[in-house]
Amino acid sequence: MENAESVRPRIGRFGPHGCRHHHRGPGGRGPGPGFRGGPGPGRARRGDVRVALLALLADRPMHGYEMIQELEQRTGGIWKPSPGSVYPTLALLEDEGLVQSEMVDGKKRFALTDAGREAGVSADASPWDAMVRDADPAQVELREAVASVMVAARQIAEIGTDEQKAKAVALVTELRRALYLLLAE
Repeated sequence: MENAESVRPRIGRFGPHGCRHHHRGPGGRGPGPGFRGGPGPGRARRGDVRVALLALLADRPMHGYEMIQELEQRTGGIWKPSPGSVYPTLALLEDEGLVQSEMVDGKKRFALTDAGREAGVSADASPWDAMVRDADPAQVELREAVASVMVAARQIAEIGTDEQKAKAVALVTELRRALYLLLAE
């Protein structure tokens, strides 16, 4: 028979399952330092995702990935909901009878049902407008700068020489240190 110590989950730095998303901050509530939490800038609440999907579908039927891209485009890159928030929400909306899906070219395409149209959600009352309006311009600028660095780093990783890759690692490492020093000021 196993003793109580051997069956108790081991909780280390990355939580009981060894992965970061189980880590909790002080008091065991909420994400700890360095972990993504929500809703913060550029992140939406569950209800916002729901309303946004219904508003997009009021325009036209779409695939799930197409909705993700559309939201990213309409917010200028400020909000790109994850598949992990979009697809479960679409399944819930389908269960509620507000949307229906059909297979088109091997992909599930979603459209509003009559009940979904009667719900009265339209693109005129969209959550992405508020998200864009309330966005911190400095944060948007920083996000765009980081994205452009990631594109350049990806290109070096794909086609750069070993020497270029080593120099890129040194540059990124120095940038990370400089950013932490900036925070420490």
